[in-house]
Amino acid sequence: MTGFASVQGAHGAWSWTADIRSVNGRGLDLRLRMPDWIEGLEPEVRKLLQARLTRGSVTLNLKVQRDEETTSARVNSAGLKAALAAVAQIEATAALDGIPLSPMRATDIAAMRGVIDFSETVADEGIAALRAAALKDVAACLDAFDADRAREGGALEQVLNAQLETMGDLTAAAKDAAGDRESAARAGIERGLARLLKATEVPDEGRLLQELALIAVKNDITEEIDRLSAHVDAARELLGSDVAIGRKFDFLM
Repeated sequence: MTGFASVQGAHGAWSWTADIRSVNGRGLDLRLRMPDWIEGLEPEVRKLLQARLTRGSVTLNLKVQRDEETTSARVNSAGLKAALAAVAQIEATAALDGIPLSPMRATDIAAMRGVIDFSETVADEGIAALRAAALKDVAACLDAFDADRAREGGALEQVLNAQLETMGDLTAAAKDAAGDRESAARAGIERGLARLLKATEVPDEGRLLQELALIAVKNDITEEIDRLSAHVDAARELLGSDVAIGRKFDFLM
């Protein structure tokens, strides 16, 4: 069954967005996308989903980011030396070619890749608190996801019940019509038999009985009607149950 839910959360300098979406599937296929540096989070999320879900191709995305104002920065000495050497080489080459360049500012050099490192390391106790807060919001997202799927399931149940009601009515009508059909078939056989007995040559009695029995079997649809009625009743019972019914329902229908 399809479904979607999304929540946002925060803890200290960290904020995140979690969303869960699913499409129909015969089994449970979980695809988790989340930061691997939050140690222990993915196993806990997978365990939570497996305890609540049984079918579907389910994707969970968790995007975590840190407030830039609280992110510490430091100068990468090796990166700075490489950047200054590159600037010196550029200026020297430009001077040889007679190309004037504007003077480089410190902010220009700091913006070069590898000059400034932004540290986002978190202490072990901070990781534990972050993991717990994120897991709580993932659980809330899963609650909203379940509610979304329940709404869709309720709508589908109404559609299926209406179709089963129609099938039940048609089956009952077919059963009534079968009685009239049996009478008409019997009358037709009797007329044909009367014409046959007037023939010059009397047919073999054993062969005649075999043919009559075969015609009777072909005209009897009682078994098919009973089987269809049983399938409709079983489908109604499945729709009223609280367990996963997809595979059984596919078989019945």
